[in-house]
Amino acid sequence: MLSDVTTPQDLDERFRKAVGGLSAPTSRRSPDGPVRDGATLTGARALELFDAQLTSRHLDLAARWLRSFGEGFYTIGSSGHEGNAAVAAAVLPTDPALLHYRSGGFYCARVAQGTPMTATAAGTATTPVPSGTAGGVDPPGGGGPNPGPDGEPVPAVKGDQAIEGAPAVDGASTVDGASTVDGAPAVDGDPDTAARPARAADGPAGPSEGDAPAAPAEAAPVPASGGGTAAVADGSARTIEAALGGAPDRGTGDALTTAARDVLRGVVASAADPIAGGRHKVFGNAELNVIPTTSTIASHLPRAVGIGFAIERLRRLSVSGPVPGPGRSGVPTRTDSGPRSPWPTDAIVVCSFGDASVNHASAVAAFNTAGWCDHAGLRIPVLFVCEDNGLGISVRSPDGWVAATLGSKPGVRYFSADGCDLVQTYEVAAQAASWVRRHRRPAVLHLSTVRLMGHAGADAELAYRSTADIARDVARDPVVATARLLVEAGIASPEELIARYDEIGWQVRKVAEEVLGEAKLSVAADIMAPLAPRRPVRVSRAVADAGFRAAGPGNAARAAAFGGKLPEQAGPLTLAQTINAALADGLLDHPDMTIFGQDVAVKGGVYGVTKGLRERYGVARVFDTLLDETSVLGLGLGAGLTGMLPVPEIQYLAYLHNAEDQLRGEAATMQFFSQGAFRNPMVVRVPGLAYQEGFGGHFHNDNSVAVLRDIPGLVLAVPARADDAAPMLRSCLASAAVDGSVCVFLEPIALYHTRDLAVEGDDGWLAEYAGPGAWASSHVPIGRARTYGVGSAEDVTIITFGNGVRMSLRAAAGLAEEGVGTRVVDLRWLAPLPVADIFREASATGRVLVVDETRRSGGVGEGIVAALVDAGYVGSVRRVASVDSFVPLGPAAGHMLVSEEAITQGARTLLAR
Repeated sequence: MLSDVTTPQDLDERFRKAVGGLSAPTSRRSPDGPVRDGATLTGARALELFDAQLTSRHLDLAARWLRSFGEGFYTIGSSGHEGNAAVAAAVLPTDPALLHYRSGGFYCARVAQGTPMTATAAGTATTPVPSGTAGGVDPPGGGGPNPGPDGEPVPAVKGDQAIEGAPAVDGASTVDGASTVDGAPAVDGDPDTAARPARAADGPAGPSEGDAPAAPAEAAPVPASGGGTAAVADGSARTIEAALGGAPDRGTGDALTTAARDVLRGVVASAADPIAGGRHKVFGNAELNVIPTTSTIASHLPRAVGIGFAIERLRRLSVSGPVPGPGRSGVPTRTDSGPRSPWPTDAIVVCSFGDASVNHASAVAAFNTAGWCDHAGLRIPVLFVCEDNGLGISVRSPDGWVAATLGSKPGVRYFSADGCDLVQTYEVAAQAASWVRRHRRPAVLHLSTVRLMGHAGADAELAYRSTADIARDVARDPVVATARLLVEAGIASPEELIARYDEIGWQVRKVAEEVLGEAKLSVAADIMAPLAPRRPVRVSRAVADAGFRAAGPGNAARAAAFGGKLPEQAGPLTLAQTINAALADGLLDHPDMTIFGQDVAVKGGVYGVTKGLRERYGVARVFDTLLDETSVLGLGLGAGLTGMLPVPEIQYLAYLHNAEDQLRGEAATMQFFSQGAFRNPMVVRVPGLAYQEGFGGHFHNDNSVAVLRDIPGLVLAVPARADDAAPMLRSCLASAAVDGSVCVFLEPIALYHTRDLAVEGDDGWLAEYAGPGAWASSHVPIGRARTYGVGSAEDVTIITFGNGVRMSLRAAAGLAEEGVGTRVVDLRWLAPLPVADIFREASATGRVLVVDETRRSGGVGEGIVAALVDAGYVGSVRRVASVDSFVPLGPAAGHMLVSEEAITQGARTLLAR
């Protein structure tokens, strides 16, 4: 019968029956000793993890109960996946974790650990040590040559030299039937070495990666009993309680009740939900380093790689400690000695996901990037955790496919375990975490799990699964398996475990009843509040302060960076030259700023916009990446969350469409679903739009920005002129640093090197670069337009942006010769639109011509017209827009795009009405 194996009630009854039928052993193990032969997991720790598993299970039952009378809004649960509680125990509570929606056991165990980060003088957090690891780092100064990823000396690298790694070996090892395999060929059975091909020096981490401080050493296993010692930087050892400033204030039971309240508040969409505030049900906790993710398709994996990259980058550039940075609440200042990570220098990133997600492009990109970096000799300390229940809703993963896929990822070490066996999961997870922590290299832990009670509450499994198949899963119930482990060890009797089950169940139900009455979000402004906070006064002050620093204390450094040739002394500059100078100034003022992307470093950008920046600021801050837009943005997402100010470049606008979800589903949602506890500031540079003469076609002349304007909270800047570009870029950088904004800086390629406006040789499109003393006065606030008056400026208003600004000014000059006065409004910001400026300038003439170089359908012009209607504009409006088509190659493009002639004719038509 289906009801025998899938309903919450029958799952509850089966637990009682299975546990009640267990027999007590003839001998009992000590709670402080191994819970079974060959294990390092103690009986006492196993019992604590059992409580976390029970809490997770009862949370699933409570969610179904709440849903049954319309008060619960999320029923995807963790039943069958509760073994992931052991993964939480095997890593440190200071390790950032991005959790799959079935990682409830992990979350409960992490909350039960309840140990806030405590920094030592060396900047490494002192935390509980799981079996097989020793937290901390080697003593300052190291002990010999710089270690490579396998503990062997690696020569330092200078310039563009490659690192020649001596051939190494790797093999497979087993723990109670579990296995570990590296993507490198297995030789000689040594699990701690791997084949290391020659490595390119000029990747993301720069050529000096081999000069990094020694990674934390791997120690002999210690019993995982919840106590023990933790290694600290001076080589001494402390008790965990002493390292944390005393024992936690609340017991495990209270902590699990807190975890239950956290989760159930999310389930009922309570405004008191501590992480998302009722906006979504996510696993997240800023104090416990659990980063919320709403991903169901592995879109958080590229971010995880980015966090690992940033932890290692900041480990080399500075020290770490629990201080506010761009990734956390708090406004960074320039009084810091350098960028600082919110996580310890020995932290690893834990990222869980489901088996079906291994097929998704985002996951493929993340694994590929992690492996690419490893192949290049770059450190990416990420532990991927695949929770494999064999199903993606109703689609079954082919037998062996997930193992074959994960086990063959180049540069990513493979570990596997039975996720329903608490001991095996713990032992292998501890081994995997220790390996990643020691070597600072990526690994994947493949856990075989089961799925109980279907995908979600409304899922009718019998439509695609047989009762025998479901029964096989129930027989592997990990909660029952842990109960059996504890009974067989003599740690607790069946009756005691059932009583424990009932007590936790009662506590969870009590919490569920309590959160029912909590207020829900009910005001749109409150719901949107954390989406994209705007503090324009602070941003303006940040720009002014930057100018003060550059003109005063930083004057000598600025002169040195520009080689004595300051841009404000160079005469009129093009748009490209101005952006280059503004980026250089940004790197000076923001020590946490990095610029990266395809061809931005050695080549200096396809159009020379980043030329010379690598030479001035080094490969640690300006570097080339692999060719994958998803990974470029993922690096940015992780870097921003870790305290850096990333400025990635997507080489062409058309290429952004490959990776849009990294902006929409990841970047734009972080503050929204964490109430600002986490944020990922970022300024994405994107060369784009059309009108490149004699070059490109569609991919190099893409004029579609609709997807960007549709992302809530995203700032979309389009500088048309050199004298706007630098102030706008400074505004984006300041807004990212101050408010955690996600900005896209869309640069019109066709205007990069344009010099003239009206006639050849007039240099009318060039502009002087404003020196630091003028940055405050020339500040361009986000969402403010610029108006040019031509002639009397009384007859018609042209509203445009990008390439349309130059064409409209040229058309307006011709109209002026006919006695027509024109106002040309450069929007400058496409999101948020400068609505007040639009309405004011439209009302000044009563005639509006919208010049939109994007497409007629879904283009910017639609938003402008809608804004005018909403604001009550009653005058005449006409649109001139590009055709709903891709941009063709060569002269044919001229028939599809807006032209000066079309603008002139559009204005005349308005005047004739």
